[in-house]
Amino acid sequence: MVPVGLLVWRGVNGMLGTNPVETITSQTGSWGLNFILITLAVSPLRRITGWSVLLRLRRMLGLFSFFYIFLHFITYLWLDQFFDLADVLSDIIDRPYITAGFTGFVLLIPLAVTSTNAMVRRLGSANWRRLHRMAYFAAMAGVVHFIWLVKADLREPLTYLVVLVFLMALRMQPVVRFIQSWARNTSRTTTSNFSENR
Repeated sequence: MVPVGLLVWRGVNGMLGTNPVETITSQTGSWGLNFILITLAVSPLRRITGWSVLLRLRRMLGLFSFFYIFLHFITYLWLDQFFDLADVLSDIIDRPYITAGFTGFVLLIPLAVTSTNAMVRRLGSANWRRLHRMAYFAAMAGVVHFIWLVKADLREPLTYLVVLVFLMALRMQPVVRFIQSWARNTSRTTTSNFSENR
């Protein structure tokens, strides 16, 4: 909650710059994308480290990504478009970067709704996992939204793209097998060295 807390503090103290709406939109969008990528990093990090405790954080991180992207969308809908739904619909149809961003937001809605343990039981773990793979497409839509939004300096959105491609590559079966094999060998080496030192 620190990023949104700082945003509120800056707003109360008149520190959002000459265009407060743009600042809020930018900050909430960036943090939404950050949290999506952090969420996608949990499974590869768990495979590398063997820390299963990380899986307990994944759902919470996913909900924070939805929270910030929801704030991002509400800022656009309220402070930018003043709830003019006709203009919003026109933007979604006519502006590709808004189409991509809105698509990512819509894809996250069923993931947020089904984030409870009760929904996991109701859907079944296999169906729940298949549904939550939409997070990959939501992340792609978010990165495309950012790339198409930026008109000049593409370094930041392209950095997000590189990170996303890297995280998706870590999910490919040959890479997964390599990581698991490496983790097992590292664990054996560490255990062997520990035994010898004792």
